[in-house]
Amino acid sequence: MEYLDFEKPIKELQEQLLKCELIGKESEVDVSDTCKNIEEKLISAKKSIYGNLTPWQRVQLSRHPNRPYTLDYIKAICGDTFMELHGDRNVKDDKAMIGGLGKIGDQSFMFIGQQKGNNTKMRQYRNFGMPNPEGYRKALRLMKMAEKFGIPVVTLIDTPGAYPGLEAEERGQGEAIARNIFEMTRLKTPIISIILGEGASGGALGIGVGDKVYMMENTWYTVISPESCSSILWRSWEYKEQAAEVLKLTGQDMKKLKLIDGIIKEPLGGAHFDRENAFKAVEKQILSAFNELKDLKEKELIAKRMDKYENMGVYKEGRYL
Repeated sequence: MEYLDFEKPIKELQEQLLKCELIGKESEVDVSDTCKNIEEKLISAKKSIYGNLTPWQRVQLSRHPNRPYTLDYIKAICGDTFMELHGDRNVKDDKAMIGGLGKIGDQSFMFIGQQKGNNTKMRQYRNFGMPNPEGYRKALRLMKMAEKFGIPVVTLIDTPGAYPGLEAEERGQGEAIARNIFEMTRLKTPIISIILGEGASGGALGIGVGDKVYMMENTWYTVISPESCSSILWRSWEYKEQAAEVLKLTGQDMKKLKLIDGIIKEPLGGAHFDRENAFKAVEKQILSAFNELKDLKEKELIAKRMDKYENMGVYKEGRYL
Protein backbone atom coordinates (compact mmCIF):
# COMPACT_ATOMS: atom_id res chain seq x y z
CA MET A 1 0.00 0.00 0.00
CA GLU A 2 1.28 3.46 -0.94
CA TYR A 3 0.69 6.39 1.40
CA LEU A 4 0.35 10.09 0.65
CA ASP A 5 2.24 12.73 2.65
CA PHE A 6 -0.66 13.52 4.97
CA GLU A 7 -1.19 9.79 5.59
CA LYS A 8 2.24 9.27 7.22
CA PRO A 9 0.85 9.00 10.80
CA ILE A 10 -1.42 6.19 9.54
CA LYS A 11 1.51 4.47 7.86
CA GLU A 12 3.55 4.56 11.08
CA LEU A 13 0.72 3.10 13.16
CA GLN A 14 0.05 0.45 10.51
CA GLU A 15 3.71 -0.61 10.62
CA GLN A 16 3.63 -0.72 14.44
CA LEU A 17 0.53 -2.93 14.32
CA LEU A 18 2.15 -5.34 11.85
CA LYS A 19 5.28 -5.60 14.01
CA CYS A 20 3.18 -6.18 17.10
CA GLU A 21 1.20 -8.96 15.40
CA LEU A 22 4.45 -10.52 14.14
CA ILE A 23 5.93 -10.57 17.64
CA GLY A 24 2.78 -12.26 18.91
CA LYS A 25 3.07 -14.99 16.27
CA GLU A 26 6.80 -15.62 16.67
CA SER A 27 6.93 -15.61 20.48
CA GLU A 28 4.88 -16.75 23.44
CA VAL A 29 4.44 -13.18 24.72
CA ASP A 30 0.82 -12.00 24.92
CA VAL A 31 0.68 -8.76 22.94
CA SER A 32 -3.07 -8.69 22.36
CA ASP A 33 -3.61 -5.63 24.60
CA THR A 34 -0.78 -3.74 22.88
CA CYS A 35 -2.18 -4.60 19.43
CA LYS A 36 -5.64 -3.51 20.53
CA ASN A 37 -4.30 -0.14 21.73
CA ILE A 38 -2.50 0.41 18.43
CA GLU A 39 -5.67 -0.51 16.51
CA GLU A 40 -7.65 2.05 18.51
CA LYS A 41 -5.02 4.71 17.81
CA LEU A 42 -5.07 3.77 14.12
CA ILE A 43 -8.87 4.15 13.89
CA SER A 44 -8.70 7.44 15.78
CA ALA A 45 -5.95 8.74 13.48
CA LYS A 46 -7.93 7.77 10.37
CA LYS A 47 -11.05 9.51 11.64
CA SER A 48 -9.08 12.62 12.51
CA ILE A 49 -7.21 12.80 9.18
CA TYR A 50 -9.98 11.75 6.80
CA GLY A 51 -12.62 13.74 8.66
CA ASN A 52 -10.77 17.02 8.05
CA LEU A 53 -9.45 16.75 4.51
CA THR A 54 -8.69 19.89 2.52
CA PRO A 55 -9.85 20.15 -1.12
CA TRP A 56 -6.26 19.54 -2.31
CA GLN A 57 -5.99 16.40 -0.16
CA ARG A 58 -9.20 15.09 -1.77
CA VAL A 59 -7.64 15.75 -5.18
CA GLN A 60 -4.62 13.71 -4.08
CA LEU A 61 -6.85 10.85 -2.89
CA SER A 62 -8.74 10.86 -6.19
CA ARG A 63 -5.41 10.17 -7.93
CA HIS A 64 -4.16 7.57 -5.46
CA PRO A 65 -2.30 4.85 -7.42
CA ASN A 66 -4.14 2.09 -5.52
CA ARG A 67 -7.58 3.59 -6.11
CA PRO A 68 -9.92 1.33 -8.15
CA TYR A 69 -10.68 2.40 -11.71
CA THR A 70 -13.74 2.12 -13.95
CA LEU A 71 -13.17 -1.49 -15.08
CA ASP A 72 -12.59 -2.56 -11.47
CA TYR A 73 -16.04 -1.26 -10.55
CA ILE A 74 -17.74 -2.75 -13.60
CA LYS A 75 -16.20 -6.20 -13.10
CA ALA A 76 -17.03 -6.18 -9.38
CA ILE A 77 -20.62 -5.06 -9.94
CA CYS A 78 -21.45 -7.07 -13.08
CA GLY A 79 -19.14 -10.07 -12.77
CA ASP A 80 -19.06 -12.25 -15.88
CA THR A 81 -22.15 -10.57 -17.38
CA PHE A 82 -20.15 -7.59 -18.68
CA MET A 83 -19.49 -7.63 -22.43
CA GLU A 84 -17.23 -4.87 -23.70
CA LEU A 85 -18.07 -3.25 -27.04
CA HIS A 86 -15.45 -1.58 -29.22
CA GLY A 87 -14.95 1.10 -31.86
CA ASP A 88 -16.65 4.28 -33.04
CA ARG A 89 -17.34 2.83 -36.55
CA ASN A 90 -15.34 5.69 -38.03
CA VAL A 91 -11.69 5.92 -36.93
CA LYS A 92 -10.66 3.33 -34.34
CA ASP A 93 -11.25 1.94 -30.87
CA ASP A 94 -10.15 4.42 -28.20
CA LYS A 95 -8.65 2.46 -25.28
CA ALA A 96 -9.12 5.40 -22.87
CA MET A 97 -12.92 5.12 -23.21
CA ILE A 98 -14.49 1.76 -22.43
CA GLY A 99 -18.11 0.66 -22.69
CA GLY A 100 -20.36 -2.33 -22.89
CA LEU A 101 -23.38 -4.17 -21.60
CA GLY A 102 -23.60 -5.60 -18.11
CA LYS A 103 -26.20 -6.74 -15.61
CA ILE A 104 -26.91 -5.93 -12.00
CA GLY A 105 -29.24 -8.70 -10.94
CA ASP A 106 -31.76 -9.06 -13.76
CA GLN A 107 -31.44 -5.48 -15.00
CA SER A 108 -29.21 -4.68 -17.99
CA PHE A 109 -27.20 -1.45 -18.12
CA MET A 110 -24.94 0.16 -20.70
CA PHE A 111 -21.74 1.05 -18.83
CA ILE A 112 -19.48 3.75 -20.28
CA GLY A 113 -16.42 5.33 -18.70
CA GLN A 114 -12.82 6.46 -18.90
CA GLN A 115 -10.20 3.86 -17.96
CA LYS A 116 -6.77 4.61 -16.52
CA GLY A 117 -3.97 2.09 -16.25
CA ASN A 118 -2.55 0.52 -13.07
CA ASN A 119 1.09 0.52 -14.27
CA THR A 120 3.26 2.47 -16.70
CA LYS A 121 2.60 0.19 -19.67
CA MET A 122 -1.17 0.20 -19.13
CA ARG A 123 -1.26 3.95 -18.53
CA GLN A 124 0.32 4.48 -21.94
CA TYR A 125 -2.08 1.93 -23.49
CA ARG A 126 -5.05 3.75 -21.95
CA ASN A 127 -3.58 7.19 -22.77
CA PHE A 128 -3.73 8.05 -19.05
CA GLY A 129 -7.54 8.05 -19.16
CA MET A 130 -7.67 10.94 -21.67
CA PRO A 131 -10.02 10.06 -24.55
CA ASN A 132 -9.61 11.17 -28.16
CA PRO A 133 -12.63 12.25 -30.28
CA GLU A 134 -13.23 8.66 -31.34
CA GLY A 135 -13.63 7.77 -27.65
CA TYR A 136 -16.50 10.23 -27.26
CA ARG A 137 -18.00 9.07 -30.56
CA LYS A 138 -17.80 5.47 -29.36
CA ALA A 139 -19.56 6.53 -26.15
CA LEU A 140 -22.32 8.22 -28.14
CA ARG A 141 -22.71 5.16 -30.38
CA LEU A 142 -23.22 2.99 -27.31
CA MET A 143 -25.68 5.47 -25.79
CA LYS A 144 -27.72 5.43 -28.97
CA MET A 145 -27.66 1.64 -28.95
CA ALA A 146 -28.91 1.67 -25.34
CA GLU A 147 -31.66 4.11 -26.30
CA LYS A 148 -32.77 1.87 -29.17
CA PHE A 149 -33.25 -1.12 -26.86
CA GLY A 150 -34.51 0.80 -23.83
CA ILE A 151 -31.44 0.08 -21.69
CA PRO A 152 -30.43 2.61 -18.99
CA VAL A 153 -26.97 4.19 -19.28
CA VAL A 154 -24.41 4.39 -16.47
CA THR A 155 -21.41 6.65 -17.06
CA LEU A 156 -18.39 6.30 -14.78
CA ILE A 157 -16.14 9.34 -14.90
CA ASP A 158 -12.43 9.36 -14.06
CA THR A 159 -10.33 11.55 -16.34
CA PRO A 160 -7.78 14.39 -16.05
CA GLY A 161 -9.41 15.75 -19.22
CA ALA A 162 -9.93 15.01 -22.89
CA TYR A 163 -6.68 14.43 -24.80
CA PRO A 164 -5.33 17.88 -25.84
CA GLY A 165 -3.03 16.72 -28.65
CA LEU A 166 -2.90 18.29 -32.10
CA GLU A 167 -4.21 15.13 -33.78
CA ALA A 168 -7.22 15.08 -31.43
CA GLU A 169 -8.06 18.67 -32.33
CA GLU A 170 -7.67 17.86 -36.03
CA ARG A 171 -10.23 15.07 -35.69
CA GLY A 172 -12.71 17.36 -33.92
CA GLN A 173 -12.27 16.97 -30.17
CA GLY A 174 -14.42 19.98 -29.32
CA GLU A 175 -17.19 18.97 -31.71
CA ALA A 176 -17.24 15.40 -30.37
CA ILE A 177 -17.68 16.57 -26.78
CA ALA A 178 -20.27 19.20 -27.74
CA ARG A 179 -22.20 16.61 -29.77
CA ASN A 180 -22.29 14.25 -26.80
CA ILE A 181 -23.58 16.96 -24.46
CA PHE A 182 -26.28 17.88 -26.99
CA GLU A 183 -27.36 14.29 -27.63
CA MET A 184 -27.31 13.30 -23.95
CA THR A 185 -29.73 16.08 -23.03
CA ARG A 186 -32.40 14.40 -25.16
CA LEU A 187 -31.50 10.71 -24.90
CA LYS A 188 -34.70 8.70 -24.39
CA THR A 189 -33.37 6.44 -21.67
CA PRO A 190 -32.25 7.09 -18.06
CA ILE A 191 -28.66 8.28 -17.56
CA ILE A 192 -26.86 7.85 -14.25
CA SER A 193 -23.44 9.51 -13.94
CA ILE A 194 -20.90 8.86 -11.19
CA ILE A 195 -17.53 10.57 -10.69
CA LEU A 196 -15.17 7.83 -9.45
CA GLY A 197 -11.95 9.84 -9.35
CA GLU A 198 -11.01 12.91 -11.37
CA GLY A 199 -13.71 14.84 -13.20
CA ALA A 200 -11.95 17.47 -15.25
CA SER A 201 -13.36 19.85 -17.83
CA GLY A 202 -15.03 18.76 -21.07
CA GLY A 203 -13.35 15.39 -20.74
CA ALA A 204 -15.81 14.65 -17.93
CA LEU A 205 -18.77 16.58 -19.34
CA GLY A 206 -18.59 14.59 -22.58
CA ILE A 207 -20.20 11.67 -20.75
CA GLY A 208 -21.49 13.55 -17.69
CA VAL A 209 -24.95 14.84 -18.61
CA GLY A 210 -27.06 12.59 -16.39
CA ASP A 211 -30.54 12.53 -14.92
CA LYS A 212 -28.77 11.72 -11.67
CA VAL A 213 -25.16 12.76 -11.05
CA TYR A 214 -23.20 11.56 -8.03
CA MET A 215 -19.67 12.03 -6.76
CA MET A 216 -17.73 9.64 -4.59
CA GLU A 217 -16.58 11.27 -1.39
CA ASN A 218 -12.91 11.75 -2.32
CA THR A 219 -13.27 13.00 -5.88
CA TRP A 220 -13.36 16.34 -7.68
CA TYR A 221 -15.35 17.82 -10.55
CA THR A 222 -14.57 21.16 -12.16
CA VAL A 223 -13.58 22.95 -15.36
CA ILE A 224 -9.82 22.76 -14.84
CA SER A 225 -7.29 20.95 -12.66
CA PRO A 226 -5.87 22.87 -9.66
CA GLU A 227 -2.37 22.72 -11.18
CA SER A 228 -3.49 24.23 -14.50
CA CYS A 229 -5.58 26.85 -12.72
CA SER A 230 -2.57 27.80 -10.58
CA SER A 231 -0.38 27.95 -13.67
CA ILE A 232 -2.78 30.35 -15.42
CA LEU A 233 -3.62 32.64 -12.48
CA TRP A 234 -0.29 32.67 -10.61
CA ARG A 235 2.11 31.61 -13.39
CA SER A 236 3.25 28.75 -11.16
CA TRP A 237 2.06 25.33 -9.95
CA GLU A 238 3.04 26.25 -6.38
CA TYR A 239 -0.42 27.66 -5.68
CA LYS A 240 -2.33 24.49 -6.54
CA GLU A 241 -3.66 24.14 -2.98
CA GLN A 242 -5.17 27.64 -3.07
CA ALA A 243 -6.56 26.89 -6.52
CA ALA A 244 -8.22 23.73 -5.25
CA GLU A 245 -9.83 25.79 -2.48
CA VAL A 246 -11.26 28.52 -4.71
CA LEU A 247 -12.41 26.18 -7.50
CA LYS A 248 -15.07 24.65 -5.18
CA LEU A 249 -14.38 21.24 -6.69
CA THR A 250 -15.28 18.81 -3.89
CA GLY A 251 -18.51 16.85 -3.60
CA GLN A 252 -19.62 19.00 -0.66
CA ASP A 253 -19.12 22.18 -2.72
CA MET A 254 -20.88 20.74 -5.75
CA LYS A 255 -23.84 19.52 -3.67
CA LYS A 256 -24.16 22.94 -2.02
CA LEU A 257 -24.21 24.58 -5.45
CA LYS A 258 -26.87 22.05 -6.57
CA LEU A 259 -24.73 20.79 -9.44
CA ILE A 260 -24.85 17.14 -8.35
CA ASP A 261 -27.56 15.01 -6.76
CA GLY A 262 -25.57 13.32 -4.02
CA ILE A 263 -22.28 12.11 -2.55
CA ILE A 264 -21.41 8.41 -2.26
CA LYS A 265 -19.66 7.83 1.05
CA GLU A 266 -16.38 5.96 0.81
CA PRO A 267 -14.95 3.51 3.35
CA LEU A 268 -12.75 5.11 6.03
CA GLY A 269 -9.44 5.98 4.38
CA GLY A 270 -10.83 6.06 0.84
CA ALA A 271 -11.96 3.57 -1.79
CA HIS A 272 -8.46 2.07 -2.07
CA PHE A 273 -8.48 0.98 1.60
CA ASP A 274 -11.66 -1.10 1.24
CA ARG A 275 -12.46 -1.80 -2.40
CA GLU A 276 -15.30 -4.26 -1.75
CA ASN A 277 -17.37 -1.78 0.25
CA ALA A 278 -16.62 0.95 -2.29
CA PHE A 279 -17.96 -1.32 -5.07
CA LYS A 280 -21.08 -2.10 -3.01
CA ALA A 281 -21.72 1.60 -2.34
CA VAL A 282 -21.60 2.41 -6.07
CA GLU A 283 -23.83 -0.55 -6.96
CA LYS A 284 -26.37 0.47 -4.33
CA GLN A 285 -26.44 4.05 -5.64
CA ILE A 286 -26.91 2.92 -9.26
CA LEU A 287 -29.89 0.75 -8.31
CA SER A 288 -31.38 3.47 -6.10
CA ALA A 289 -31.13 6.06 -8.89
CA PHE A 290 -32.53 3.64 -11.47
CA ASN A 291 -35.55 2.91 -9.26
CA GLU A 292 -36.29 6.64 -9.16
CA LEU A 293 -36.09 6.98 -12.95
CA LYS A 294 -37.43 3.72 -14.37
CA ASP A 295 -41.14 4.61 -14.27
CA LEU A 296 -40.76 8.01 -15.97
CA LYS A 297 -42.09 8.26 -19.52
CA GLU A 298 -39.68 9.39 -22.24
CA LYS A 299 -41.07 12.93 -22.54
CA GLU A 300 -41.13 13.40 -18.78
CA LEU A 301 -37.58 12.03 -18.44
CA ILE A 302 -36.18 14.42 -21.04
CA ALA A 303 -38.17 17.39 -19.69
CA LYS A 304 -36.84 16.80 -16.16
CA ARG A 305 -33.28 16.45 -17.47
CA MET A 306 -33.55 19.68 -19.46
CA ASP A 307 -35.01 21.53 -16.47
CA LYS A 308 -32.23 20.21 -14.25
CA TYR A 309 -29.50 21.77 -16.38
CA GLU A 310 -31.41 24.92 -17.31
CA ASN A 311 -31.80 25.75 -13.62
CA MET A 312 -28.06 25.54 -12.91
CA GLY A 313 -26.15 28.76 -12.40
CA VAL A 314 -27.20 32.35 -11.76
CA TYR A 315 -28.46 34.56 -14.54
CA LYS A 316 -29.00 38.32 -14.75
CA GLU A 317 -30.86 39.79 -17.68
CA GLY A 318 -29.72 43.13 -18.99
CA ARG A 319 -31.55 45.65 -21.15
CA TYR A 320 -30.02 47.74 -23.88
CA LEU A 321 -30.99 51.41 -23.79
